[in-house]
Amino acid sequence: MTPFDLDRRSFAKSATALAFGGLAACAPSLPTLRTAGVSGSRYGALVPDPAGLLDLPAGFAYRIISSLGDAMDDGDTVPDRADGMGCFAGPTPGSVILVRNHELGARHASTAGFGPGASGRPSWGKTPDGRAIAGGTTNLHVELATGRVTRQFRSLYGTIRNCAGGQTPWRSWLTCEEDVTKSGRGSDRDHGWLFEIPADATGAVTPEPLRAMGRFNHEAVAIDPATGIAYLTEDREDSLLYRFVPTLPGQLARGGQLQALALTGTTDTRNWEAQNVARTAALAVHWIDLDNPEAPDDDLRARGAALGAAKFARGEGIWFGRRELYFACTSGGAARLGQIFKLEIGGRGRPGGGADRLILHYESAAIDQFNFGDNLTIMPNGDLLVCEDAYSDTVDNHLRIITAAGDAFAFGRIRIQTEPAGVCFSPDGRTLFMNIYSPTKTLMITGPW
Repeated sequence: MTPFDLDRRSFAKSATALAFGGLAACAPSLPTLRTAGVSGSRYGALVPDPAGLLDLPAGFAYRIISSLGDAMDDGDTVPDRADGMGCFAGPTPGSVILVRNHELGARHASTAGFGPGASGRPSWGKTPDGRAIAGGTTNLHVELATGRVTRQFRSLYGTIRNCAGGQTPWRSWLTCEEDVTKSGRGSDRDHGWLFEIPADATGAVTPEPLRAMGRFNHEAVAIDPATGIAYLTEDREDSLLYRFVPTLPGQLARGGQLQALALTGTTDTRNWEAQNVARTAALAVHWIDLDNPEAPDDDLRARGAALGAAKFARGEGIWFGRRELYFACTSGGAARLGQIFKLEIGGRGRPGGGADRLILHYESAAIDQFNFGDNLTIMPNGDLLVCEDAYSDTVDNHLRIITAAGDAFAFGRIRIQTEPAGVCFSPDGRTLFMNIYSPTKTLMITGPW
């Protein structure tokens, strides 16, 4: 049985294993393990990193496992702008596979890392001079005990701004284009799609966009392991939250229905001008069908809003828990510093089931609390770990813990002017993996979780 030929029973079985067990772990090259300090609530204060890269709580340590320019097995080198990523159990005990996004476009040829053989590999979009667009994904095979990368290669060529994405229960990574460039504007293809990358790929895949899942400024996606329904965020100031109900769970390329979230009582969750959504209040959700998901005019959000869909302030990272999912809105809230929403899936865990419910889990009031949340994951203890994505010479980006009670604490501090991204835990919850966006560095972090 291939990863894409799951029936409902096998799909549900693999999904249950994924649902909260974490996405697998990763690690690539092998410098020394550097200890840093303690941070935040349960972990204590941050300890300055002597290497000047990442402050952590006492007892935690990081190792750089892959870096910009490292040689890969296909003749390419590690590209820049490492963003979202997912991890999977590897082919042998104690090994894992990492699929990592690179948020590059047509103008980033110098940091694409293409080797002499890249021009002969399948690519989605090409520049006018015939080169592959610089964005895409890389796959890494890693031994967890040593952090040694046993294989590393490009798995997707020719896409633009692969920002975040999401892992599926059938061992693939959905990589999202945060770009809606039209053919003829630096590329020979339209962009704005999701692409599916098998964790078990052995080289560059032939790119096929998942058109029915919509063409828009994608950010991230999370799969409900019980149903196969996909939930998708959009990075726009007037974005929508989408869901895609597949015709066949586990086979997204077979099509389905794209929908947008709507609320009873308000059409604006951003709280910019008025407190339309109160913290912890549960709002009833219904879903609106959207037609023409390929949206050549990039008008899905406008058409959805005209039908009553709710607006969000720059939907970013999204992650599925046991029976709910969490997603970040980077510029939401009265202070425009960020919100975290929880979407409870109806029929699970509540007496009588009922409709889906949206809850404002957290809203920042000050930069030192939480500042522009982006990628996120659920920690083994049920708290959220969120990557900040603010760019300023006077502001450091942090890894922030948002507790189940809605409190915020610092867990890590990036000491260079870039962002943390792509956080995910190993299946046993003992190791955290994270990207430094630029220059690319992938880190594995261990400690007393």
